[in-house]
Amino acid sequence: MSFHDLVRHCGAIRITRQASTVQIRVPVPAPGLIDVIAAAGHNDRVIEELIARMAALLEPLATAGDQRKYFHATYQRTTIAVADELNRGGFADPDWVERWDVAFANLYLDALEADLAGQKPTLPWQIAFGAPAGLPPLRHVLLGMNAHINYDLPQALLAVITDEQFDDAALLARREADHQAIDNVLASRVAAEDDELTRLSGPTPLLDRLLRPFNRLGTQRFLREARRKVWANAIALNRARGQGPDAYAAVLAQLEELSAAKVTALQAPGQVLLKLAATGFGVRLPAKA
Repeated sequence: MSFHDLVRHCGAIRITRQASTVQIRVPVPAPGLIDVIAAAGHNDRVIEELIARMAALLEPLATAGDQRKYFHATYQRTTIAVADELNRGGFADPDWVERWDVAFANLYLDALEADLAGQKPTLPWQIAFGAPAGLPPLRHVLLGMNAHINYDLPQALLAVITDEQFDDAALLARREADHQAIDNVLASRVAAEDDELTRLSGPTPLLDRLLRPFNRLGTQRFLREARRKVWANAIALNRARGQGPDAYAAVLAQLEELSAAKVTALQAPGQVLLKLAATGFGVRLPAKA
């Protein structure tokens, strides 16, 4: 069964936390966590389970008309694109990319499930999930993307790159190359996602229609800009991890505040992508971190 068939047929599926599904919910990666993630393995269909979990969560969001459905649906389609690229052999280390992609997605899904259960997720997600329902679908997608890339992605990288691997220049270069290869997958989705959001939004003002080509190019550039900063932030977090739990917690708290501030700024009225041209999409931990 293809990934697209899986998503189409799993509307009634309710994925619970299974042993083969990677769950990352620790403030500092615990000793041995990398081995646990590796044990899940590329061959245990973890990305298929991830896509099924996403589909199961999307159904009630769509039924309720919940604004969180816009980012969720976009993310699900992007995950399918990553799965397709894995099958195509588009990464230097597909096993690692799959473990990383699942660890990354689980940070968002855990935040969403906490919010749906009436609990408080991390601050960037509180702001993104609590955005006014009347914002355009594109804005909800950008809010989710920003919280997820800026805050969750550096943590996901640390979950699948050990301290020793951060010191291995050749291995780290391969990891960074696969990190950059994901940019190509994201860039390839921009036009299709823009068309889908335009369809959902209905007729748009003339200025918005005129700016669409520039917005698409801008989105691709902003994604690459943010992910470059993510890599630098992951290195900063890894340095803090080596200094102990307190240092790591302090730097992670800095990242949470910076990410939350960026999500808040994205809720301001106006042409948000044009504003990002001046301010950037990503955040960067201070050098002293």
